[in-house]
Amino acid sequence: MPARISRLLAEGGGLDPMRSTNRIGFRGPRLALVLGNMKKNSQSLMLVTVVKSLQRLGYVFKIYALDSGEARGMWENLSAQFSFFGPEQFGHIDWSMFEGVIADSLEAKEAISSLMQEPFDTVPLIWIVQEDTLAKRLPVYEEKGLQHLVLNWKTAFTRANVILFPDFTLPMLYSMLDTGNFHVIPGSPVDVWGAESYSKTHEKQQLRKDNGFSMDDMVVLVVGSSFFYDELSWDYAVVLQTIGPLLQRYTRRNDAGGSFKFIFLSGNSTDGYDDALQQVASRLGLPQGSVRHYGLDGDTNGVILMADIVLYGSSQEEQGFPPLIIRAMTFGIPVVDGAHCVFFPKHDPDALLRAFSLLISNGRLSKFAETVASSGRLLAKNILASECITGYASLLVNLLYFPSDVLLPGPVSELLQASWEWNLFRKEIEHSNFDTSVDSSVVYTIEEELTKHIIDTSKNRTELQDQDALTGQDLDLVTEIENFEDYERLEMEEINERTERHLGVWDEIYRNARKSEKLRFEANERDEGELERTGQPVCIYEIYSGAGAWPFLHHGSLYRGLSLSRRARRLTSDDVDAVGRLPLLNSTYYRDLLCEVGGMFSIAKRVDSIHKRPWIGFQSWQAAGR
Repeated sequence: MPARISRLLAEGGGLDPMRSTNRIGFRGPRLALVLGNMKKNSQSLMLVTVVKSLQRLGYVFKIYALDSGEARGMWENLSAQFSFFGPEQFGHIDWSMFEGVIADSLEAKEAISSLMQEPFDTVPLIWIVQEDTLAKRLPVYEEKGLQHLVLNWKTAFTRANVILFPDFTLPMLYSMLDTGNFHVIPGSPVDVWGAESYSKTHEKQQLRKDNGFSMDDMVVLVVGSSFFYDELSWDYAVVLQTIGPLLQRYTRRNDAGGSFKFIFLSGNSTDGYDDALQQVASRLGLPQGSVRHYGLDGDTNGVILMADIVLYGSSQEEQGFPPLIIRAMTFGIPVVDGAHCVFFPKHDPDALLRAFSLLISNGRLSKFAETVASSGRLLAKNILASECITGYASLLVNLLYFPSDVLLPGPVSELLQASWEWNLFRKEIEHSNFDTSVDSSVVYTIEEELTKHIIDTSKNRTELQDQDALTGQDLDLVTEIENFEDYERLEMEEINERTERHLGVWDEIYRNARKSEKLRFEANERDEGELERTGQPVCIYEIYSGAGAWPFLHHGSLYRGLSLSRRARRLTSDDVDAVGRLPLLNSTYYRDLLCEVGGMFSIAKRVDSIHKRPWIGFQSWQAAGR
C-alpha cells in the first residue's frame, strides 16, 4: 500500500480551514451506499455500526440493495432512504447528486460499472473489500493465462478512489490489482463473530478427544510471526532458541493427571513442518509427543479452542492486531503478550519464562490466568471498533468535496461510539443463527461469462476457418475467373480509348448535385427528430456531458440533445456537437470552467444554422435524472 496515499487519507487537512469560514448550507452531505447482499453477518455488523455513527455526524445516506435478505429490516430502520435495484436500473441513477458512493463488497462490481462513464466517473467512490474470494482466483487466472479476467477486475479497481480493506493481509493478497489506491482501516468484528459462531457448535472436550489430548493435559498453543520463519527445518531451531528453556522445563514435568503439550500453528499441514519440528525437538531432548504441529490450512478455530494458553511473539512487527489472538481472547484463553495479556520482551527467554509462570499454579491455570482470560474476552468483543469508526469518518473528510450548499459534517472528535452494534444481532448470537451459507459470488459469474465468450469466439473462428478452407479445385476456378476478368478489363480499356467522350448533360450534373446534397442532409439528420420538430414554435436543448446521462434524456420532438463531449454523442440521434460549434470547449480547462453554460454559448454562436424555431430553451440532463 503506497504510504503517501495512505497518509494523505488518514492525516489530511480535513475541514478545519472550512469551518473557520462563513458558509450557508441547507442540506447534509449525501452518501450512496451500495449493498451487495443483505445477510446478517460480520460485514453487516461493521457497516451498520459505521453508518449509524456517520449519521450522527450529519451524513445523509441513501441505500441501494442488489438483493433482499434477512438484514433488510435492520437497514430500513436506519432513517435512510432505501431501494432495491437490479441490472436494468444501474444506468438510471443520478450518482452526481451524492458527495460520494460507498460499495460494501465485490458483489457490487456490476453496479460500479455505471460509475465508470461520464459524467459519473468523477464521483468519489470507496469500495470496501472484506472477502478473499477474488484473491484466491487471481493466481489461477495468471497460471491459466486468463489475463482478460485480471484486466477486467483491475479496470474496476482503478475506478475506485479508495479500495478499503479491514486488515493488512488482504492488500498483499490483492497486490496484483493494486494501482495505488489501496488503503487499510483496521477493525472488524469478523474474528469475534467467527469465534462466537464456532464455540456455539463445538466443545473443547470433544476437540481434545479427537486430537488425542486429555482434559488433564496443559495445552499451550504457539503462534506469531516473531516465532516462525516458514520453510526450512533450521528455522525451527531459531524459533526454539527463544522458547527452548520453556519447553525443556515444562514438557519434562509430569504433574498428577496430565502433562504439558506444546502446539505450533503455522504453514501448511502437508509441507513437512511436523517432521522438521520433531527433529529439532529430539535434539533438545524433549519427550516424545510433547510437541506437535498444525497447519493454518486446517481447522484453526479448533486448534485455538483446544488450548489452555496461547503464546504470541511481540506484535511490534505487525501492522494490525493479530486475528488469531482476537479469536483466542474471544474463546477466553489467556494470551502471553498483547493488550490485557501478559507481556514479555522479544528474544528474551528468561522474561518469557517468568511471564509464562504467572499463568501456571500446580500444573493448572492460576487465578491470575483466569483474570487475564476474562479481561481479554471483554476487550476482544469490541476491539478496534472505535478506531474503525473514526477511521471511516476521517477518510470521508479528507476524500470528499463539500459544496457551499452543504452543511459540514460534525468533527470526528464528537464520535464516542466504542463498540459494535451487537444488540442488533442478539437474536442471531443467542440462537446460533449465524449465516454460514456460501452463495455464488460475482467473481465466479464474471469468470464464467468472460471465459465462455472467449471459448465461443475461438470455436466460431475455427469453424469459419474450416468452412473457408479452399480445395485444389476451388483454386483452379478462382484462377480461371481472375484470368477472364483481366481479359475483359483490357478489352474494355481498348474500346474506351477508341470512343469519343462527352462532358455530360445538364440533367445528369443536376442529378449528381442533388444526390450529394441529400447525402449531406442525411448525415446531419440521424433520426426523425428534425422532421418532428417542423412547425413547432420552441426547441429545448438538453445539455449533457457523457454516455452515463443518455438514459435521462428525453426522446420527444420537443427536445434535442446538446453534447459537451464529442465522444459521448448518441449515434442514433441528431444531437448537436457543442465542441464542433465552439472549439474552445476542446480545452478541459474551459469545459470545466463553463460547464453547461458552454453548451449555451455554442448554440448562441450560430443559431440559424441549427434550427429555425422562434424560441429555444436549455435544460440540464439532471432535470430528468432527479
